[in-house]
Amino acid sequence: SKTTKLILLDSLLQEMEDGGGPSWSPENNRSQNAEQDDELTIPRAAMNKMIKEILPNIRVANEARELVLSCCTEFIHLVSSESNEVCNKQQKKTISAEHVLAALQKLGFGDFVKEAEEVLSECKESAAKRRRQSTRLENLGIPEEELLRQQQELFAKAREAAVMQEQQQLAAVGAEGSSPAANNSICLTVSEEYS
Repeated sequence: SKTTKLILLDSLLQEMEDGGGPSWSPENNRSQNAEQDDELTIPRAAMNKMIKEILPNIRVANEARELVLSCCTEFIHLVSSESNEVCNKQQKKTISAEHVLAALQKLGFGDFVKEAEEVLSECKESAAKRRRQSTRLENLGIPEEELLRQQQELFAKAREAAVMQEQQQLAAVGAEGSSPAANNSICLTVSEEYS
């Protein structure tokens, strides 16, 4: 099993080094979608982060990073294609997690199934937690219309407070300069702000 994976990985690496795509991928499809394939990779920043987490004290050459990135992309394409075939054989239209797990098994990556199932359960837990958090607002028992009304009320109070504060500041400035010229400039300033 491990020997099979190593042989598969070795042949994949050899095909990639030779400049062609993997044998299971139609070459003409690759050349037509060369720009699209560049977009369909794992982001380099994410890959670099994973490498750093797994190998914190080892320097990895850029060439090696690119090779790992290409291998990961090809692995994803391989598993996705096989998952699609499993899905089609079951006459389904949406690839589910079970299709991916079956594809891993069929491709000889059965050792990964247990870890993939663990990750799947973690993802389901995380999604459930997000759903619970998003429904917290709904669980308050206050209709959305009432919440919007309360929000508008708070905005109106804040605007009133700001106007009151501004009027107090103007009154304080007006008391300092009691000359008619000073009062005219204050009035101009106020009228300019509100126009």
